[in-house]
Amino acid sequence: MTNFPSLSQLKQAVKLAEKIEELQKELDSLIGSQEAGAAENAEPKKKRGRPPMSAEAKEKIAAAQRKRWAKDKKEA
Repeated sequence: MTNFPSLSQLKQAVKLAEKIEELQKELDSLIGSQEAGAAENAEPKKKRGRPPMSAEAKEKIAAAQRKRWAKDKKEA
C-alpha cells in the first residue's frame, strides 16, 4: 500500500516551497547573482536523435522486413 501525504502535509510543503523561493530571490538580490537567472533563461539543449542512416542500411532493413512479411503471408 502506498503511503500518500495528507492534505495538511501538502499544504505545509507548498508553504515551505514558497518560502524557499522567496529566500532564494532575496539571496540573489543580496549577492547580485547572475548565475541563478542565467540558468533559468538558458535555452534547453537540443536532442541529438539518431544519426542519419545510409541508403544501403535502409535497403537492408527493408529487405529483411519484406522477407518477414513474405514468411507471414506464406504461413497464413
